[in-house]
Amino acid sequence: MRAPDSSRRLWLLAAPALFLLLFYFYPLARILGTSLMPEGRLRLDAFQKLCTHTYYLRILWFTFWQAALSTLITLTAALPAAYVFARYRFAGKRLLQSFATVPFVMPTVVVAAAFQALLGPAGVVNGTLMKWFHLAQPPIALTHTVTFILLAHLFFNFAVALRIIGGYWTHLPPAMTEAARMLGAGPLTCFRRITLPLLRPAVFGAALLIFVFCFCSFGIVLILGGPRYATIEVAIYRQAVHLFNLPMAAALSLVQIVITLALMAGYTHLARRTQLTVTPTAARVAQKPIATAADAVIVSLVIGLMLLLLAPPLLALVVRSLRVGGGWSLAFYRALAENRTQSYFFVPPVQAILNSLGFAIATLVLALGLGLLTALFLAGPRTRLAALLDPIFMLPLSTSAVTLGFGFILALDRPPLNLRTSLAIVPLAHCLVALPFVVRALLPALRSIPQSLRETASLLGASPATVRRVVDLPIVGRALLVGAVFAFTISLGEFGATAFIARPQTPTLPVAIYRFLGQPGALNYGQAMAMSSLLMLVTTAGFLFLERFRTGTLGEF
Repeated sequence: MRAPDSSRRLWLLAAPALFLLLFYFYPLARILGTSLMPEGRLRLDAFQKLCTHTYYLRILWFTFWQAALSTLITLTAALPAAYVFARYRFAGKRLLQSFATVPFVMPTVVVAAAFQALLGPAGVVNGTLMKWFHLAQPPIALTHTVTFILLAHLFFNFAVALRIIGGYWTHLPPAMTEAARMLGAGPLTCFRRITLPLLRPAVFGAALLIFVFCFCSFGIVLILGGPRYATIEVAIYRQAVHLFNLPMAAALSLVQIVITLALMAGYTHLARRTQLTVTPTAARVAQKPIATAADAVIVSLVIGLMLLLLAPPLLALVVRSLRVGGGWSLAFYRALAENRTQSYFFVPPVQAILNSLGFAIATLVLALGLGLLTALFLAGPRTRLAALLDPIFMLPLSTSAVTLGFGFILALDRPPLNLRTSLAIVPLAHCLVALPFVVRALLPALRSIPQSLRETASLLGASPATVRRVVDLPIVGRALLVGAVFAFTISLGEFGATAFIARPQTPTLPVAIYRFLGQPGALNYGQAMAMSSLLMLVTTAGFLFLERFRTGTLGEF
């Protein structure tokens, strides 16, 4: 784990740079060529349709306004919770914060399945109301509506606002607000004139991330929006897979890349102009115990509303996977290993689970190896090259998984990179998505190793191998574990790119869930719920593991 000498540092970049060049920049270049030169010469027909055809204008407009509305709703719902978590000390606080983050670490296809289990036609709420009031039809009709999409986005992104704003709020000094209260300012005036300006960087940061997540929403809109609603992500998928209109899919991908990069650049500029400098306050100083009845009411009300928002979809998912014919049973779980149709082309769900596990293990090995080499280089002396390459290795984070998957389809279909029919294409795509997370997990640990410890060990006669084993490994080992869990869970839940590149006979678990949700019949629906529950369990366990073994409370993300 020891950072190598400068003469050898460049060799560390060989494999990561080649990987990024072949599987990120080359596919993006093919997207650019297909959108601008579909027949070997410059043609802008696809872009002309994007700007003039009503169908594509509606897609662009819907992508923007649903993302903006989802962001506004999420910030409004999360601000009270951020205040409670930032300003109060109470029992179970850390557990509640971890629980609030569970929806965000769940794959989007599972989030969509959870809302179908709760509020869909065959969901828990409709089933209960039909039974109680002897109704023939489900009374709540949210299927393929904007409301369904907005609720799922709120559920998924709530933790982003809670963690970013709440974490920043925790370290704001309360002295200014207390002084304003002593001078006669009311609570709303203090919040509007003092707290909100101080929170502006965190609010802008959370708003940007939530907007980007909703702007690039794929699994939620694809499943809950149906054929009526489509974001740019969903339109790319439908144009490429259903209509095989590759120039239009490439044009949409290029538009999305440009918009996403513009959002990032705009945020960077805005953050510089709105950043306020304050002296951080320790959490124990800024937070107070629940001492009065008013404090108890505020905390109880906010926590109750948060649980009411987050718990029902998770519980409904498990309930629908266990309810069979009005009773409790594991029949849907047992059916995961069966081929009831006896079809040669049918892939049992248990095989999809095994496929996902195999791809996740391959992704873990590949991402951990490339991520360690990248982090070792970036953790060395701060040179201009390191400063330039640091954001470049993070570029896959600003590119949607659907765009990456579409780029793989365009680029990896001819020698020497003819991987369209290879099983390797899935872990390669998953590694591209997981690599930035692995690098960010390893960098803080590598940068925290004092050089004096290595020098002291060397002076005492330790060989370089012994220094790495005795000094570096104990410090970096936990970060390696965190990076490995990140890569594994990201691979298990990845859906956007996999929907393009997975072979029909080797689907992953999210792809199988999507297929079963699209097929009629109680058995198919129940198996989708069972698979979603299993995937939720694995990703939640992985996240709780990360929370327990994360190297410190302050990191790269």
